[in-house]
Amino acid sequence: MLALLTFAAAEGEEPSKTLFYVLGPLLAVAAVAVSVVGFNSPDFPGSRGGVRAMMAVFALLVVGALSAAVITS
Repeated sequence: MLALLTFAAAEGEEPSKTLFYVLGPLLAVAAVAVSVVGFNSPDFPGSRGGVRAMMAVFALLVVGALSAAVITS
């Protein structure tokens, strides 16, 4: 029985990692871009709404990248 399960797991199709390969670098690029803009502009992002919007975007990117990594592992 164990041999059959091992064979089935080895022969199963590997899930696509495309979503992780898109969201991971997108998260990294967004972090670098926000850092550059933040260093060059002392009043960035400007308002409480801007701060909340940035946090929401980054929360979605982080949750998406982590979920894609876990699901496709």
